[in-house]
Amino acid sequence: MRSMSSTTGNDQHGGGSGEMISSKKECTSCEQTNVDNITEDFNIVALNDMSTCANCGKEGNSDDMNICNKCKMVKYCNAACKKKHRSKHKKACERRVAEMHDEKLFKDHPPSEECPICMLPMPIDAGKTTFQACCGKTICSGCIYALEESEGGVGLCPFCRTPASSSPEEHINRTKKLMDKGNAEAFNQLAGLYAQGRMGMPQDRGKANELNLKAGELGCDNGYFNLGNSYRDGKGVTADTEKANYYFELAAMNGSISARNNLGCLEHRAGNYERAYKHFIIAARAGDMASLNNVKKGFMKGVVTKDEYEMTLRAYHERQKEMKSDERDKADASDIFI
Repeated sequence: MRSMSSTTGNDQHGGGSGEMISSKKECTSCEQTNVDNITEDFNIVALNDMSTCANCGKEGNSDDMNICNKCKMVKYCNAACKKKHRSKHKKACERRVAEMHDEKLFKDHPPSEECPICMLPMPIDAGKTTFQACCGKTICSGCIYALEESEGGVGLCPFCRTPASSSPEEHINRTKKLMDKGNAEAFNQLAGLYAQGRMGMPQDRGKANELNLKAGELGCDNGYFNLGNSYRDGKGVTADTEKANYYFELAAMNGSISARNNLGCLEHRAGNYERAYKHFIIAARAGDMASLNNVKKGFMKGVVTKDEYEMTLRAYHERQKEMKSDERDKADASDIFI
């Protein structure tokens, strides 16, 4: 913990302020010094607003210059200079773009979504959560179990208390209404029904992929994750590792721990071990057991340091504690999600 400062800006004792008053005449040279300092400050601000064209060297106002849209590193006095300098700037630009991408990709995992009832982080296992087509909320297994065990709670939504759908058609209609309102998870849920051919929906992997893409664009990490799996396994699309990696990256940056683990596996298979273990460590710290096991293997092989492994292990157990509750333990022991 950072210690508190023992003094503040007002913690000055004595009558020193009275000594500021003087009967002597003010020094004109001091006045000139003050003017010079102010003028210098203005000049610095003006210089900071100026930029040099990376192609011709001409100076201009930063706000009026044409910046490289990709790397944001260089500016040009006009579009012609930008085009002329493109071949010289290409390698540096691509290198900086890759650096910016990795800075975003390898950030610590964003906070997990919380159950809207118990306010605990959601279980990593999607099978221990349920999407409610009535209100569009995703509820954890513990809260569903608690409601099922309470009097009069059977068959009701734990969040809005709406009775469960009486037929597959009603469930589909509820889901589509949520989609009309822009609910990202509703798109993902309907995609799952198309992928599996459930609730009267024809099995259509192509349609499922379209819906997953839309779900991802609306902010659903599972939508991008499922699309990444489709490209990895060639389901409804031609198998494409590069595209699978692309969608797994989008999913990971949106919060998918499973996608992060998949990225680690793909990078490991490609021989990119440093990047692979970066992914595994981030996912393990967020509570993913499969990634933790991979980090342990990396430690045993000497790829992961002792400090990295110990810190990851502590973070993993802390995250598991945050997701734990008596109700969730009881739900795991019951057959409510079997």
